[in-house]
Order: sequence, then C-alpha cells, then structure tokens
Amino acid sequence: MQSLPTTLPDWLALLETMHPKAIDMGLERVSQVKDRLGIHFDCPVIIVGGTNGKGSTCAMLEAILMQAGYRVGVYTSPHLIDFNERARLHGEQVSDEALVSQFAAVEAQRGDVSLTYFEFTTLAILKLFAEAGLDAVILEVGLGGRLDAVNVIDADVAIVTSVDIDHTEYLGDTREKIGFEKAGIFRPGRTAICGDPVPPQSLIDHAQAIGADLWLFGRDFNYSGDKQQWNYGGRSQRRSSLGYPALRGANQLLNASATLAALEALRDRLPVGAQEVRTGFALVDLPGRFQVLPGRPTIVLDVAHNPHAAATLAQNLGNMGFHPYTYAVFGAMKDKDIDGVIAQLKDTIDHWCLTSLPLPRAASAEYLRQKLIDAGVTPRGDAGSERSIELFDTPATAFANARKRAGENDRIAVFGSFLTVAGVIEARKTEGQS
Repeated sequence: MQSLPTTLPDWLALLETMHPKAIDMGLERVSQVKDRLGIHFDCPVIIVGGTNGKGSTCAMLEAILMQAGYRVGVYTSPHLIDFNERARLHGEQVSDEALVSQFAAVEAQRGDVSLTYFEFTTLAILKLFAEAGLDAVILEVGLGGRLDAVNVIDADVAIVTSVDIDHTEYLGDTREKIGFEKAGIFRPGRTAICGDPVPPQSLIDHAQAIGADLWLFGRDFNYSGDKQQWNYGGRSQRRSSLGYPALRGANQLLNASATLAALEALRDRLPVGAQEVRTGFALVDLPGRFQVLPGRPTIVLDVAHNPHAAATLAQNLGNMGFHPYTYAVFGAMKDKDIDGVIAQLKDTIDHWCLTSLPLPRAASAEYLRQKLIDAGVTPRGDAGSERSIELFDTPATAFANARKRAGENDRIAVFGSFLTVAGVIEARKTEGQS
C-alpha cells in the first residue's frame, strides 16, 4: 500500500488527482463517507449559500458570535492564499497538522468511494469541527446548494444571500433554476432565510413544499437607516442605532440583515447582546471584498467574478468620489460570463491591464482583450493616452504596470477572480506591503 502524505501541500497535490472530475455534483458519495466517519453536531449549524455575499455573511456571523463569547467554527471556500483560510476555529486558521490528521482519518474510512478534492477536504474539516467542542458552526456552500458537499449537514438555519446567474453549466441558466438549487439547503421545519430582495418563485415554492420556516427580506425582516447608522427589524426583534459593518459596499446591509435574522431565529440557543452585535460589525474583516487599501493611488481588491458582483463593484466605485483615471487589473476564468462582467464595468474603467491566470480553465489576456473590443472598448493610441488595453502574463506584472502608470489621485481596481486578487496580494507581500 502506498504511504500517505505527511505534509499539507503533498496531501492537497494528491487530492487533486484522486477523482476523475474536478466538480462532480451529488451527495451519495460524500454521505456514505460522512456516515462512516460518524460526523454529527450537537450545536447549532448555519449554512450560507447564494451567488454573492456568502463570505461576507459568514464573516459577520463569526465576528458577532465570537464577541458574544461563543466557540465558533467557520468553513469557507475558496481560499485566497493558503488552504488553511478555509477552516477557522475561534477566529484562527487551523494548523497544517490538524488538517493532515483529519485527511488521514477520511482516507482511512472512504474505502473504495472516490471523492473530489472539495468533497474530501469538506469531510475532513467537518470532522475537525465535530470534534472541537463548538457552540456554533458556520458552513459556506461551495457551489449551488442542493448537490453541494456541505449539504450533507442538516442546517438549523439556512441562508441564501442572493440569487443571480453564475455556474450555469451546473445550476441552470435562469434565476428560477438557480433559485431551486440554492433552496436545496433548506430543511423541513427549520429556519430558511432569503436575503435577496427579489427572490425567485422557485425558492419560495420549494421552501413551502418541504415545510421550511421561510423568512423573506422585506416581509419578515428589513433594515432602515441614514448615513450615520441603521436599524434592523425582524419578526419579533429590533436592533437600533447600529454602526455600518466594517465590510464596505452597497450590498452589505442586505448581508448584515440576513445575519441578524439568523441570530434572531437562534436567539434561544445563541443569545447575543446589542453591544456584541455592534462590536462584531465594527471588527468584521474579509480580504478581497471591496477591500480598499490605505495609501495612494487608491487600490481596491474585489473578487467580483460574475455580472451581479460586477454591478455591485461598479456601484461601489461610483460612490467613492472623483478619481481622474481608473485602472483595472482584470483576469478571469473562461467559463464565467466575461461579457456580462465587462458590460457592468466598461464605463468605469479607463485603462485595462489584462492578465492571464495560472489555471487551464482561465481566459488568456488576449482572449479578454478580444472580449473588450467586442464590447466596444477601444484604446486610443498608446498606453499614455486616455484609454488603453495592455496584456500581461501574471497579476503581479499587470499590477506593477498599473502602479507605475497611475497618478496618486487615480485608483486601481483588481477584480475578476480569486486568483487575480490573490496574485496581487502575493505581489504586495513580496514588496513588503500588506
């Protein structure tokens, strides 16, 4: 028998080759191994799905519950730099050693069941959390909901943050089809929260068909406010005079409201005070979600990679005030709706620094250039003119070019993929900047 890896990088390299398909939707394989591992939770479990806003909502829930003194485990994906980002216990990334131990445990029980990278790592992290003596577990859906590996766990509260077009080859090409897939995380008799102001009818119908306790934004919970503060109103709980979440951006109050609805639904099991809510929102942190870095020129990092997220990014950039020129460091996966992303941002960007990415399914910089031209984005003259398109092999070189050309009053927006943002974060670390 082949000996098992002893380091995290070696395990991850092995897991990438263990299953014939990178994405293989379905719960049968992962359910089988979950049962063999005896994974179950005695504490409340919150599962968060949705097209955009999942990571922000998980981060807000974690920040508030930790302020209330609860022991919290959070599973999110994908990661930006290190795999360990996917699993946090008590606010800290788990160690390589803890992950390696759980990978070995999953391997020992899976037998002849073939698992994808995501299924295998999800089971390992679920087992880690199940053994950690937690007060609350927060799980982010990887893709869709109904057939995602995370959905082998029955959530006490399930949140769908938003429903829009993405991953059409797996989830369908309409909001109604996608809404049904997202609603697959709802459970009979348990709280099902939808933070999308215009929920697909398919999501509502599914919740009603299975007998979930559906909370809709605008009907069961809402927010109001002004530029200084905001208020939450739920079914039987109000929270007033709240400060805005530390996460910036136009949709964060929708995410914050869904967060507070989940905590309202769980208040008998996980009571949280007003000050803990305020402090949690003030301290919440999530890299790469409309993250504005200090210094000049202004640098914005945003993992926006679908039209819905791109529209939000365009709105957020528009709310920032005047900048003479906006530079984009843009790299994307070829299977994304690149035309839709460009359509949302083409009137906001003056100079495009297009980058290839280190994955076979990524779009090349040349492919992105053709997409821009097809969308009517035409450079004027050389790179020193008012509009330009430049091509680069890596996010680091694209970012270096934007930095070199941008004036101190300009801004640089880095977006299009987790890999684009990660490449720039790595480049800044190499330069000694955080």
